[in-house]
Amino acid sequence: MWENSGKMQLLHKLLIKLKARGSRVLVFCQMTRVLDILEDYFRLVGHAYCRIDGSTSGESRDSQMEEFNEDGSSKFAFLLSTRAGGLGINLATADIVILFDSDWNPQVDLQAMDRAHRIGQKKPVQVFRFVCE
Repeated sequence: MWENSGKMQLLHKLLIKLKARGSRVLVFCQMTRVLDILEDYFRLVGHAYCRIDGSTSGESRDSQMEEFNEDGSSKFAFLLSTRAGGLGINLATADIVILFDSDWNPQVDLQAMDRAHRIGQKKPVQVFRFVCE
């Protein structure tokens, strides 16, 4: 699955290294169809994850954030639509932000990065922006 796209190859190699070093990852994508593909990938390789997009209910959103942020959580990654969530999303237990595809509005990408830069963050946050022609 990951051999057919340069971005997927990069993501695959990067996630292996990040998981080995104990990082927690936020993966942002503009389009929910691409999130569906990423979700299939995460299921296939066995990475535990949560997902929020525009169709996620408020209750589900809150419970997934709690599950991701709890001490000793088994969730390695959180898949998010760059436009989903909005106010109140605090994913400060993540130390890696991956912008799988950038939004046409750069301000939305900055707001997405802020999901990890919250009060309670204990590690430096690294941001990876995937870009291609």
